[in-house]
Amino acid sequence: MTTPTRVGVIGGGRMGAGIAHAFLLAGSHVTVIERNEAAATVAHERVESLLARSSQRAAHASHPTHESAAHVPVDGSGTTTAVATGGLVVGVDIHTLREVQLVIEAVPESRALKAVALARVNDVVDRAAVIATNTSSISIDDLAAAIDNPQRFLGLHFFNPVPSSALVEIVRGAHTGPEVIERAQAWVEALGKTSITVSNAPGFASSRLGVALALEAMRMLEEGVATAADIDTALERGYRHPVGPLRTTDIVGLDVRLDIAVELQRAFGDRFAPPEILRRLVAEGNLGRKTGRGFYEWSTE
Repeated sequence: MTTPTRVGVIGGGRMGAGIAHAFLLAGSHVTVIERNEAAATVAHERVESLLARSSQRAAHASHPTHESAAHVPVDGSGTTTAVATGGLVVGVDIHTLREVQLVIEAVPESRALKAVALARVNDVVDRAAVIATNTSSISIDDLAAAIDNPQRFLGLHFFNPVPSSALVEIVRGAHTGPEVIERAQAWVEALGKTSITVSNAPGFASSRLGVALALEAMRMLEEGVATAADIDTALERGYRHPVGPLRTTDIVGLDVRLDIAVELQRAFGDRFAPPEILRRLVAEGNLGRKTGRGFYEWSTE
């Protein structure tokens, strides 16, 4: 099975742009909707930048300069992918999504923002279209309240950065139709990624595990057990994690991790209480790689 012919993405930030890029590479026509013209311009530039990098990597893989270059992955799947040259529309008019087969909401991790975005989508798209949210922690069933037919609604949790991440977490709501899950699994495979399917639960599987590890690493840093680099190295070299939990938090965004921790604390209690160091860094605006500083300094990388 291929990806849908026409895909809509609500929100052109880092995640939305990455999702748009993935579907463009797979051959879909993608429309990204942003809140205003200025944001749409930035989103367009963001997606085009991702496509340009993929094109450069594809050219490099086609003409390797040394033996290892032939194994450079383009789309996170370990295989070279042809780069989309068209099919991208970025704008502000949500009514341009009337004919899409799939819409993925990728606005910031706020219950209120997502509910508004999903309600707007629900009012516009064809009743046969699948509607998905990219939430990493918010209840699918809570968000389904904005959808008049929750059988067509599910979670498609992509990971940051989308181009190099090989996983998509498919989240089944209480009313999600089994045929919708099957289609989503096939779409993820067509993207060259691996899917896992989980039931709707706070933090699902990936965020709950990842945040639990990251919060404990932050507590260890607060307690002076070791430096951030040494804590990460312990997981990278001792347990073969490709990236340690604190560096991963910088890549994901400290603000995103804080929002997820708050959701999980609400569900499970103080074992997921955000450490003071996380709250302080977010309050200071040190959100990780996207701002140049988090648990690490990124401005020179």
